Amino acid sequence: MAPGWPIQRTEDLLAHAICIEREAAARYRELGERMADLGNDAVAELFLRLAKLEAEHEQELERRAAGLALPRIEPGQYAWFDTGAPETAAHDLVLNLLTPHVALKIALDAEVRAAEFFESARKKSADGALGELAAEMAAEEGVHIAWVKSAIRRTPDQVLDWSAIFG
Repeated sequence: MAPGWPIQRTEDLLAHAICIEREAAARYRELGERMADLGNDAVAELFLRLAKLEAEHEQELERRAAGLALPRIEPGQYAWFDTGAPETAAHDLVLNLLTPHVALKIALDAEVRAAEFFESARKKSADGALGELAAEMAAEEGVHIAWVKSAIRRTPDQVLDWSAIFG
């Protein structure tokens, strides 16, 4: 194991994975609702499907973790947009200015980071069971990456008139 690497035990991996899935489910739900407000039903449907899957992954991980002493993960460690208080303006501004194409790129970046995290856990693990669990999690993220990449190819990149927005 690398010094300072947060994943030493199955409990560590589960704690981090639960936080990653919880954040992803919340952000995908928000993005899905925003895309529906914009009338982009295809992208809204993808985000809402991903939100449901991420929430299901979180519940499954919590079942696996039942009875284990999980370490505490700092709030906001896996935040996509910001860490919350004291101001939520940045989060709200980002959400309201997102185009479907940009929202998909943010989602892709988050999925890639999650996959890389789990792949690093797999590579750095000397424990076979921990490595298998991390590989399973990385593979799930790989499926999500493929879905988001496909949606990006089908979604035009709109150009925002920033002077009209902030002018």
